[in-house]
Amino acid sequence: MRSPIRITEVGPRDGLQNESGIVGVEAKVAFIDRLSEAGFPEIEVTSFVSPKWVPQLADASEVLGRIRRRPGTIYSALVPNERGLERALEARVDKVAVFTAASESFARKNINAGVAESIERFRPVAAAARAAGLPVRGYVSCAVACPFEGPIAPSRVAEVSHMLLDVGVDEIDLGDTIGVAVPGDMDKLLAAHSTVTSPERLTLHLHDTRGTALACAWRAIELGVRSFDASCGGLGGCPYAPGATGNGATEELVYACEGSGLSTGIDLQTLLDAGRIISAALGRALPSRLLKAGTLVPCGKLTVPTGAVAKE
Repeated sequence: MRSPIRITEVGPRDGLQNESGIVGVEAKVAFIDRLSEAGFPEIEVTSFVSPKWVPQLADASEVLGRIRRRPGTIYSALVPNERGLERALEARVDKVAVFTAASESFARKNINAGVAESIERFRPVAAAARAAGLPVRGYVSCAVACPFEGPIAPSRVAEVSHMLLDVGVDEIDLGDTIGVAVPGDMDKLLAAHSTVTSPERLTLHLHDTRGTALACAWRAIELGVRSFDASCGGLGGCPYAPGATGNGATEELVYACEGSGLSTGIDLQTLLDAGRIISAALGRALPSRLLKAGTLVPCGKLTVPTGAVAKE
């Protein structure tokens, strides 16, 4: 329980991709630079999917070219195919991610291919990335339930994870895409993965649609997971998952971990500043309860500063 917790900040990519209004490059760069200053080990900056599908991230190369890169931080990006990988390499990313789902219906809606077909598409991507010296993350969406198929069997999620590892993915990231998980689901997921990989080699990507992301993260920590995705301010959602709202808020996970003696290496004050930057750029308050709290609240050695500048 006392080993460090690794948090990948996904707000700039997963957090912003669902926003209907285009956020300018200047605001994105300011947001990412402040996140870098907070000390994240990894920031998922953007995605090299077609701008037709995700117009918000059409500026991927420009953003990566303008951010201040902090030594010790990995700047990663999502890639859908070999062309996306080529663009990512040109933009000097440090790591790439590919994405499939544990649900056939969701995979076809999201990437226009079945699960097995989508994973086969990743084989040349993974090989080329590794030849370039880049690690590859494999996302498995709908790891608990699908908006079209309902609950997904944990054994099915483990099967998909095994397929990703077979094509050369280095890291498995399980996503509760529609935010339905409860703590007991973490037990089931990890038990099903016991023959695939160990808990400390998994990453969890939890959405807070029903307010359970932090409780699920804490149960996963108890079970040995040490790596999580989270989104500053609770930004996010999925354009292909009806009703899915934001990711678990990074600052809430940091607050809970650090206040409980679990090191994240992240400066909470600077992280909250980053939340205010993107809140102002969007012109609205963000879902994060910690960002909204607004008063000085002691928590162990931490102090929570004033809330977001944007108002509802």
